[in-house]
Amino acid sequence: QVQLVESGGGLVQPGGSLRLSCAASGSIFSDNAMGWYRQAPGKQRELVATITSDGRPNYADSVKGRFTISRDNAKNTVYLQMTSLAPEDTAVYYCNAVVEVPAADGTYYYPSYDSWGQGTQVTVSS
Repeated sequence: QVQLVESGGGLVQPGGSLRLSCAASGSIFSDNAMGWYRQAPGKQRELVATITSDGRPNYADSVKGRFTISRDNAKNTVYLQMTSLAPEDTAVYYCNAVVEVPAADGTYYYPSYDSWGQGTQVTVSS
């Protein structure tokens, strides 16, 4: 059974920081790349960061230099450290395993599972 539990969200002022956690069931986590997504009101879900099973990260341009993704394979947990938060980072954040698809113009990432966790709300506001 797919199980993804996100936590760590909250209300933070612009410029602040948060650390999100995602606990995944072992069947999801082991040997899989993992990703953090976010969905703002009225917008499509977007991928913000990925990390391979051996720890190689990749970031969307919008968060590069501000967010850091990491994973603890012993705990089946992936983290997202967010700094210099801005109002446009406000969204519900989700995690999922991701599939990497190499292409001529780069690597594309797709969520592995249709079932998502409840997400964790991040609100950046003064």
